[in-house]
Amino acid sequence: MEKFSPEFWDMQYKEGKTGWDIGYVSPPLKEYIDQLTDRSLKILVPGAGSAWEVEYLFNNHFKNTFLLDFSEESILRFRKRCPVFPEDHIIKENFFEHSGQYDRILEQTFITSFPTQHRQAFARQVSHLLKPGGKFVGLMFNHEFPFDGPPFGGTKQEYQMLFEDLFEIEKLEIAYNSIKPRKGRELFVVLRKKSG
Repeated sequence: MEKFSPEFWDMQYKEGKTGWDIGYVSPPLKEYIDQLTDRSLKILVPGAGSAWEVEYLFNNHFKNTFLLDFSEESILRFRKRCPVFPEDHIIKENFFEHSGQYDRILEQTFITSFPTQHRQAFARQVSHLLKPGGKFVGLMFNHEFPFDGPPFGGTKQEYQMLFEDLFEIEKLEIAYNSIKPRKGRELFVVLRKKSG
């Protein structure tokens, strides 16, 4: 089964191979969301998986929040957990084929589901989906894995080179409030889309 297919990800959920899923919104993203004051922001969470961030945003009155994933299984699980979430804000689609314009894109290690050779296209797509001055915010793994992913590892230097042409890097540093197993192993990023 192809590693980057919806069927592959559906199988991970069905077989309980979801080690990346901590079962709640991650503390760095929760803290970021908590300091946002503009509840009208149009926010996309791509590769949302169990979508704990989507649920947290919605429950905190960010009603312009959109979930994007191409795994039917992950979306079914989210719908069961959050039946009041608007159906037209659930997008079952390949991230690279999605079009739209957002104020924020929230990242919960989605980039590390792709190997290095796909990441330039990932950066371009993030830029394409953001409004001028929009921000890409979230967590990326900052270490290599001792297996052939996903997830695939990465480094601060790699991410800096990947994003610096398209974004102003406002923050790219070790997250100080990661969960214990990921302490020192993930970066918190805030990237602002460059104008022009």
